Amino acid sequence: MGKKNPPHFSRLLSIYLNSIVSNEKTLLSSLSSSLTTTQTNSIFSETFASAPSPSLSSSSPSPSSPPIFFRDNGLINRMCREKRFKEAVDHLCQQKRLREAINILNLIDPSNPHQFAPIYASLLQACAQQRALDEGKTVHSHMLSSPSFEPGLFLFNRLLDVYIKCNSLNQARQLFDEMTQKDICSYNTLIAGYCKVGDLCNAKKLFDEMDQRDNFSWSSIISGYVRHGSPNEALSIFREMKQNNELGLNKFTASSALAACAASSSPNQGRELHAHITRTGLESDAIVWSALSDMYAKCGSITEARYVFDRILERDTVAWTTMIGRYVQAGQASEALQLFYEMVKQGDSKPNEFTFVGVLSACAMKAAEKLGREVHGYMVRAGFDPSGSSVSALVDMYAKCGNIKSAENIFQSIPNPDLITWTAIISGSAKNGRDLEALQYFETLLNLGKKPDHVTFVGVLTACTHAGLVEKGLEIFVSIKGKHGLEHTSEHYACIVDLLSKAGRFREAMAIVDTMPMKHNKFLWASLLGACRTHGNLELARKAAEALFEIEPENGATYVTLGNIYADAGMWEEVERVRRLMEDRGIVKKPGSSWIEREEGEVMVES
Repeated sequence: MGKKNPPHFSRLLSIYLNSIVSNEKTLLSSLSSSLTTTQTNSIFSETFASAPSPSLSSSSPSPSSPPIFFRDNGLINRMCREKRFKEAVDHLCQQKRLREAINILNLIDPSNPHQFAPIYASLLQACAQQRALDEGKTVHSHMLSSPSFEPGLFLFNRLLDVYIKCNSLNQARQLFDEMTQKDICSYNTLIAGYCKVGDLCNAKKLFDEMDQRDNFSWSSIISGYVRHGSPNEALSIFREMKQNNELGLNKFTASSALAACAASSSPNQGRELHAHITRTGLESDAIVWSALSDMYAKCGSITEARYVFDRILERDTVAWTTMIGRYVQAGQASEALQLFYEMVKQGDSKPNEFTFVGVLSACAMKAAEKLGREVHGYMVRAGFDPSGSSVSALVDMYAKCGNIKSAENIFQSIPNPDLITWTAIISGSAKNGRDLEALQYFETLLNLGKKPDHVTFVGVLTACTHAGLVEKGLEIFVSIKGKHGLEHTSEHYACIVDLLSKAGRFREAMAIVDTMPMKHNKFLWASLLGACRTHGNLELARKAAEALFEIEPENGATYVTLGNIYADAGMWEEVERVRRLMEDRGIVKKPGSSWIEREEGEVMVES
């Protein structure tokens, strides 16, 4: 079996990569920005006062007239005296002084309603940006209570955006239903809101009602289905778009469709889409490149992800870091390190904190401490934040390389370690035989009021296993759900089964196995099989081996371990049967390998 990534750093890399590659929330935000700056501006003048007002009488807040007071700012008072109300509102909104900005509405002469429209627009935009629901309702109320002003479609669309951004979907829907005029922007805003909360049924109903759709409409509904676990439906909608030939492919729609291919593990559809993207000239776009790379990597084709990377004309730090992270997630540490060397050699892009997270994780996977020290030195010279994510990766790297002393020194130098750093030192201590220290770190973490996560508990349970602390391990296992409110993961079950079986408590171990709510994994059965050899449990050894044959029939280690168990028991006929089974299935026991560092470079040795 290949080496697994450290789970907490896989998580950290995943957080980063998703944020820069295929984060549909970010994509939807980008689309929303595009919508407000292009769609709405084009209809600004013609719709400011062209549609009758919805009443919303049942839910609109009553108008309020707070006292007019502009703190410590003579500039605002001067603007108001000179009736430069729009400038005053914009200035206050930029300073996030929304309530004071809203007060300016009470200074405007109602007999000049033309002044209200641009001010309402500015206020609603600020309310949406600042997620200020109460202030948005106040502006809404003022709009409806102005006797000489009739809000137009543009303002109602902005108001819709406020309610959506502030997660007030019911208010948004009521406003939408009472609007006598709606345009594509109205539909898109509400569809995006439904997609945001996962109400795909209502989103699709609105989508199907639209007489005309634009790229934002298609991208919103496709990314909504992807983000909420329905990638196949997303691909079906994308095919509908292509069949209808309504629009040409743009970078947002392409990225949403690629995310669907990635989520559904559909590399062939992804390749078809890649070809179409190439024909349309979108391949060089940074957003599309990220989505292409993400799709290939998640579909298990890191080679094709690299193919896309090599064709980027201008690679920035994000591009380099993303590709390095892809290699690490795929378990290809050597390729990740080689790419880092290329990045440094070219010198056009400087590594950032997340670059070092990937590189140090690769060093940890290979136990390449010398390389890790070189990276550490680079970080020190570059003046990286001693409390950042990359420093957590340093702790993990030194621990994985067996240098727990350096890991502890770095940990102790961090002013306020985050949970990932705590987890790194706990797991590192456990894996280096410092089990009691790992438990002490865990107790300190709890005493500081920090909340451990599921990865932290894997490290703690591992420490209990290494130390043979069965009762302590059982206590911690029970506390995961009972005290800390977390669900047990398959890793937690594997740890506790390993703990019990190594102690020879097979009946209790199997009782836990039989009550697991999830599918049994190979690590659980491998733990049982190894313990069966130690304690000579032939019956359970057969059961564990048969389960492993089903899960990974090509793994020769299972056959060898079972054969050794039979040999220890003097059951030579069974040993021969296992040997023949290996031959019949074409199984070859691969020699173990590890990396060692020498002066002339790294060398892989086999055992």
